[in-house]
Amino acid sequence: MNIFELDNIFESKLKEVNFPSKQQKLRELWDVEGILHNQKFKFDLRPIKNNIKIGSFSTKADKMVFDMKDKWIIVDIEELHKYLKENDMKNVHLESLVSDLDWNIVLNKV
Repeated sequence: MNIFELDNIFESKLKEVNFPSKQQKLRELWDVEGILHNQKFKFDLRPIKNNIKIGSFSTKADKMVFDMKDKWIIVDIEELHKYLKENDMKNVHLESLVSDLDWNIVLNKV
């Protein structure tokens, strides 16, 4: 793996990285835990497939990560769930989340 590939791995942006056990991954629906901006979070890294990212209200993840070509967009799951419930939505466009939610971070790759 070269330096560029390592810089494009989300985990490279975290400190004190931990991964869930198989059972935790299935039950709690998170993929990696680590410190980002001096706070420890559990992240849902499930990929976007066919322009859709599936989530769950039963996740134990704190943040959802959208892996884009040149950046990662990170949204707060608690705020996302509240937004979906208040607006009676099941589907939402990523652009709307970035503009409508208060807590989000955009991390550039490389």
